[in-house]
Amino acid sequence: MRQYLDVWHMPGGRVLLIVGILARLGIGMTPLALLLLVEQSTGRYATAGLAGGMYALAGAAISPIAGRIADRIGPSPVLILTGVLHPLALGGVLLATRGDSPALPWIFVACASAGATYPPLTAAIRRAWTDATDVRSGRHALRPAAMAAETSLFELVFVLGPMLVAAFVVVARTPAAAVIFAAAVTLIGTLWIAMLPVMRGWTRHASHETARGLGPLNAPGFPALLVCVSALGIAFGAAGVIVPAYAAQHGGGEGLGGVLLGVWGIGSAIGGIWFGTRTPAMALPRQFAWLLGAVATSFLILSVMPTPIALGAALVVGGATIAPALTVENNLVGRIAPASMLNEAYTWIVTVSVGGSAAGGAVAGAIVDQPGGLPWAFVFAAGVLAVAALIAAVPAGPMARADQHATEQLRNALAG
Repeated sequence: MRQYLDVWHMPGGRVLLIVGILARLGIGMTPLALLLLVEQSTGRYATAGLAGGMYALAGAAISPIAGRIADRIGPSPVLILTGVLHPLALGGVLLATRGDSPALPWIFVACASAGATYPPLTAAIRRAWTDATDVRSGRHALRPAAMAAETSLFELVFVLGPMLVAAFVVVARTPAAAVIFAAAVTLIGTLWIAMLPVMRGWTRHASHETARGLGPLNAPGFPALLVCVSALGIAFGAAGVIVPAYAAQHGGGEGLGGVLLGVWGIGSAIGGIWFGTRTPAMALPRQFAWLLGAVATSFLILSVMPTPIALGAALVVGGATIAPALTVENNLVGRIAPASMLNEAYTWIVTVSVGGSAAGGAVAGAIVDQPGGLPWAFVFAAGVLAVAALIAAVPAGPMARADQHATEQLRNALAG
């Protein structure tokens, strides 16, 4: 665990680890809180789902643009601006949902604005870890542990977020309280992160490296990585539908579904912390291929679990493969994407994940609705992940070539 202590003592490490999680609680809270708030106001889940979809899609569409701007002027100004605008947009949602006759157009506009203005915190924080462990920093050996800590702790956002929403609804009897809390922690946490020296000390790269056109999408190996990222998103989106459906079929209801997804996240966090203490000798694309295959295998095992207890145990064990896969994914971004485009590259990871999750949930829902379709929905997710594992495993594939080129550059930099 000494590696994690070294990460903890890095300049800004404590804030990135602790405040970075608190600032992003809105990722786990706001979508559910908005869904409940709009449903309470309109009395229709269809309207609430549409508003939530606008929130998610607007954020996914704008994130790469915010990332490119952050690569050009630095992350701190972008975080400060969006950190202020996002709570204001959430306040607009609260105003639009008040009264006996809520204005649907304004609800949709406010939800889309809230999604579009969500601060690019995850991209900025992961870029900060990449910069802090640059070869010139003398801390390059800590990058795997730093990314493992970031990825594993980030799982807590998806465990604590829904639980906090439930607590606010029970105590305050309205999801509006959860929206206000999410807005507050996002504002305070984002401004705190933006003031860190690692954010404010950003230096502009040479002009010829500035992103144009498709930006990091033109980087060798990056499109192949995005395909694998989308596969993970599809699988996670599918699980968000399959697991609650499994709980409902076994008489557990929505509460059991939430518990099962929660233990899945706990297993992932434990696996990620353990993985960060390892130093695998194989290349990152091969690690990614093996881990994608392990996640695919875990979905196949889930398809044959006979009871909720058995499924919960399998989720804990299988979840231990998720954070390691995401850790390697983030390390690959730092190696493959050009240094001048890292913010945008990390936002593309978020965008593709969100898009894949939406697609996976839709397809899994259609499969689950068929007679006997529940186990086949797990098989569908496993198949998508298996294809991604094969893409990452190609010895002379684009990811392998890009990683080899990055290894040569790193070797030269260390020699220098």
